[in-house]
Parts: sequence; structure tokens; C-alpha cells
Amino acid sequence: MPSIRPISDLRNNANEISDYCRQTREPVYITRNGSGDMVVISIEEYERQQALIDLYGKLAAAEQEIASGAEGVDFENFSRKMRERVHGKL
Repeated sequence: MPSIRPISDLRNNANEISDYCRQTREPVYITRNGSGDMVVISIEEYERQQALIDLYGKLAAAEQEIASGAEGVDFENFSRKMRERVHGKL
């Protein structure tokens, strides 16, 4: 069940709303005059969402490259080379 609170709660209970967002990792929906106005989330959740958006963008670009005929890299060879770089030759 989403947490929906009036904008006056944001002014009067900011610490409580902040604690709720950090503890539950859930957003709090703020209303103004009975209509949705904004969403409050913790900075950790915001950064996680931004990282996912960035990842999805990179995946979309990779899919577009493949659709355009770009050759992929064999995962086994790639992972072996990466392990060699990190741990030395195996």
C-alpha cells in the first residue's frame, strides 16, 4: 500500500517521512490540494534507480548495435581475458 501524505506533513513531519523512506526503501507520495504533487524517496533509492536507468540505456545501445549487425564478443574468451588482467595468467 503506497504512503500518501498531504504537503503539510512534509513541512511538519519531515524527519518522520525521511526515516520511513530510508527504512522501507519505499516512496512517499505528497499531495497538494488533494492531487498528486511530488514523490519523496531516499537518496540511496534514487541513486539505485538512476543506476538502473543508466544500465537500461547501455543495454538498449548494445541491442541496437547487434541489430545493426555489429559482431559480439564470445563471453568465455572475454571473461578469461578479464580474469587474466585481474589475477595474472591462469
